[in-house]
Amino acid sequence: MTEPLNLRALELVEVALPLVRPFRTSFGEETVKRAILVRADGGDVEGWGECAASAEPRYSEEWLDGVWLALREHLGRALLAGGAISDPEEVGHRLAWVRGHRMAKAALEAAVADAWLRANGLNLAEYLGAARDRVSCGVSVGIAATLDELLEEVHGYLARGYRRVKLKIERGRDVEVVRAVRAALPDTPLSVDANAAYSPADVPVFEALDELGLVMIEQPLDHEDLVEHARLQSRLRTSICLDESIRSVRDAAAAVELGACRIINIKPGRVGGLLEARRIQDFARLQGIPVWIGGMLETGVGRAVNVALAALPGVTMPGDTSASDRYFPEDLTAPFVVDPDGTMAVPSGPGIGATPHPGRLERCRVRSAGVAGF
Repeated sequence: MTEPLNLRALELVEVALPLVRPFRTSFGEETVKRAILVRADGGDVEGWGECAASAEPRYSEEWLDGVWLALREHLGRALLAGGAISDPEEVGHRLAWVRGHRMAKAALEAAVADAWLRANGLNLAEYLGAARDRVSCGVSVGIAATLDELLEEVHGYLARGYRRVKLKIERGRDVEVVRAVRAALPDTPLSVDANAAYSPADVPVFEALDELGLVMIEQPLDHEDLVEHARLQSRLRTSICLDESIRSVRDAAAAVELGACRIINIKPGRVGGLLEARRIQDFARLQGIPVWIGGMLETGVGRAVNVALAALPGVTMPGDTSASDRYFPEDLTAPFVVDPDGTMAVPSGPGIGATPHPGRLERCRVRSAGVAGF
């Protein structure tokens, strides 16, 4: 029998962490990871959640300043106004009146889930139904200035045990670059991610990539165009994986029915929270669709949620669950580590199993604000 969470207050904290190296995609380049953390105060316990939104509305409609306002003025206040929270599922019900804002909602849900689980002496992975205590790790590699730099970076990750390499691509840096990497690494599980940078007119690009023995081609076309993805998938042997197009279990069902993809990338922030992420995993497992857990350069707070999801039985492919030091000289939490066999331990402590270190949090803090109820 579980106990409800007496949610007393919410605090928003924006942090900025320098990256080990710039991370470039077709959207642009990041040198600093900015994120909004949510702290849920439950009296004797507290919980933390991380919003996956970026500084600009490129990957999705949400961006940091917009999320800050939505959390402070609408979502957070509505959550506090409802009284004690019986279980994490209740968060979604209370916030359903707000259309969209999935990343903001996901941060609230994670913070409340962390506090509720801690109050009840439960662990997130076990609560979700994890099937393993270690997960296979892949790595996402940004667009490099030169092929030599890219190959040096990829070889470094493979030497550390990563089991899958994903290359970001964009127009002008696609087929020839990937062909050269494939020639250098003929046996490495290799995929590419376009982040919706191409159009149906670019079919020849994907037909050329189709000859390179890739595990998948991720999000080649516009995120709203399932029909064109289905047409492209019908022309390729290589599986298309959808990322930005999948914002809910309904989107996943539509994509599968249309034949728009054969693989799904699940990101809890993009789909509105860890519980919707589990629902997509459940659906895909019943349909026999491989899934994996994507990443958004999260700090240890968000990474803990991703790793717990990666331990679910339907998650059959290595995800973007890289080590903390892949991105940060110093993470906010105890570091996540990839062992030489390419696996990472699933946090087993109470809640999400990770907590920001107070000193590190203060060094990275940009601003903070409390949230008042209606």
